[in-house]
Amino acid sequence: MMHPYMTLNDNTEIVHSEMLDDGRVKVCIEKPVSGGFHHATCYLPKYEREDIYGFSEKEVDFFKTLVQNNAHIMIEFSREGGFSDASNF
Repeated sequence: MMHPYMTLNDNTEIVHSEMLDDGRVKVCIEKPVSGGFHHATCYLPKYEREDIYGFSEKEVDFFKTLVQNNAHIMIEFSREGGFSDASNF
């Protein structure tokens, strides 16, 4: 199951999985564009990136920094069932 984490001003969505059996957390980034989506996938905690499509190198660098700065929160939320469960919201 994927949990919403953040929506940026340009409607880019960042979501994360629950903790996977191997201890990783899948992070997906999707940006709606005309005719579809740009997307990228990253696995924490090793920041393994794959399936990057449509994003510029500058955008990929931005997302890399954003994910690195928020990894500890996403990992914690992945253990708790997402933001709403972790915050009792």
